Parts: sequence; C-alpha cells; structure tokens
Amino acid sequence: MLKYILRRAANYVILLFIAVSGTYFLATACLNPYSLYVARQPPINPVVLEHMMAACNLSRNVSMLDKYWTWLTNVLLHWNWGCSPAGAFVNQQISTRMWISLRLVLIGTVLGTIIGVALGVWAAVRQYKVGDRIYTVLAMVSLSTPTVVIAVITMITATKINRWTGTQIFEFIGISGTVGNYPGAQFVDFLQHLLLPTIVLLIIEATYLSRMQRNLMLDALGADFVRTARAKGLTKQQAVRHHALRTALIPIGTQVAFSIPLMFTGAVVTETVFNWQGIGKYMVDTITKMDVNGVVAVTAFSGVLICIGATLSDIIVSALDPRVRLT
Repeated sequence: MLKYILRRAANYVILLFIAVSGTYFLATACLNPYSLYVARQPPINPVVLEHMMAACNLSRNVSMLDKYWTWLTNVLLHWNWGCSPAGAFVNQQISTRMWISLRLVLIGTVLGTIIGVALGVWAAVRQYKVGDRIYTVLAMVSLSTPTVVIAVITMITATKINRWTGTQIFEFIGISGTVGNYPGAQFVDFLQHLLLPTIVLLIIEATYLSRMQRNLMLDALGADFVRTARAKGLTKQQAVRHHALRTALIPIGTQVAFSIPLMFTGAVVTETVFNWQGIGKYMVDTITKMDVNGVVAVTAFSGVLICIGATLSDIIVSALDPRVRLT
C-alpha cells in the first residue's frame, strides 16, 4: 500500500508541477494588474506603481521567464507564493480561507453523501412505488433548480422562521455575528451561520448522489450474483446489504473522493450568497482583481486536493472490491 501511494505521489508531483507552471505562464500573459490603476482618481504616480508591481514580481519591464524563475525560487526555497497587486500575501489568504471552506464543505459533503446513498438505496428497493415516484419528482426539481435559487429560498424560509418564532435562530451573512455572553455562545453563533449554507450544499450533494446510487443499485439488484444469492435462500434485505449495496457503492466511492476536493473551489455560489470568504470566492476574486500569484496558488491548491482525491478513490475502490489489489 505504502509503495503504491509513494509511486502515485511521484507521478502526481510531476503532473502538478507542469500544470501549475502552465497556469503561471497563462495567467501572466492574460491578466494585466496595471489595469486596476488606470482609472484611479487621483492618478497614482507611475514610479510608485512600478515599484508596487516589482515588489509583487508583476512588473511588465521584466521578462516572463525571469518572473517565473523568481516565483519558482520563492516557492521552492521559502514557500512564498507572492502577493496580490494590492499587497495581500497569498499564503495568508489561502491558509485562512482554506479552513473557512473546510467547515462548510466537509460537513455538507459527509452528510450529503450519507443521506444521498440512503435515499438512493431506499428508492431503488421501492422502484415504481408511490414513495419512489414522489422522490423522483422532488429530486428532478432539485436538480433543475440553480444553486443560487436554492440558497435564496433557504434564506427566505429562515427569515420567516425567525419572525414566526421571534428568535434569531438562523444567521446567514458571514461566518460569525454578534456573540452573546452565555456559556457556549461562540459555538452557537458558529452553528447559526453554518446551518443554512450547509443545507444548500447538502441538498445539492444528496440529490445528485441519490439519483446515481438509485441507478447503480437497480443495476446491481438485477445482476446474476444477486439472483443467485436469493436462490440460495437469502432474503431480499440480506441480498441488498451483503451483495448489491457493496457493488453499487464502488462508483459512489470514486465520485465522493473527487467531489470533496472539487467542492473547495466549486462552492462559489454558496460562498458568495452567504458571504463566506472561502477558497471558492477567493478563486473568483483573484481573476477579477488580476491577481496572478493568487490564481496560481489556487490552481496548485486545487491540484493537490485532486491528487489526494484520486489516491483516496483507488483506496476506496480496493476496500469495496476484493478483486482490486493495490500492488
């Protein structure tokens, strides 16, 4: 197992280096940080502006290869990913926003996966019954609804509940608000702000996975090995638990392993609507603010997570499928 992981990690390091380097050249060629100060009033002194750009390794008077070498040296020797045109350090931005996104993504993904798999199995076992048809309609409505609409609906519902109860049960702007003086007030404030965006991600993840799980489960239930198990005397519940479910979980395991890293940067709409300053929102901000170093850092962060997800996918598949061995 360890040998396999090390071999995969070596391959991923090479691929990641190529991808991040390509992103640096592309971002340097396409993004123009000088444009941020063109219409600034009062105009900024050109000498001062050039000094600011040079301090961030963004000067247009330096060749692209020289800037790349300076950036690569700083990253490899000092783990310094540079700064934005406004002077914000990328290391600090990534380290802070990473934990903000982790709170949201981890809980939403874990709960969404559990609920999605459970719903998918439940619907498959009750194929074409009333419960399955009602669930199918609700799932299709959810899948057809944009994320921003789901987020706004949850906010409206939460506001009405707050007014109806006369208590500020839900908070949905930012990651924290007014903290009371009672014991555990900080934890309660954390939960109040976390609940609604988690519900949005949970609905999206659970709906998508449940439809996938239902289809996979139906294929497994119709397979020959399940029929053989039933013919040997196993009940339907036993055949589902011990044979069909394990087989149907293999593609889900792969999907979940890749969805966790992608949701760090993929929860852009949710983070924007609820004003969570996470990695997803930061990714958009780096592009709109012409932050070359920030774009490259987010790409590297996403690439590392995808590599981790790919390794986890292999491990999960080997655990679920005894025919696969990591040799």
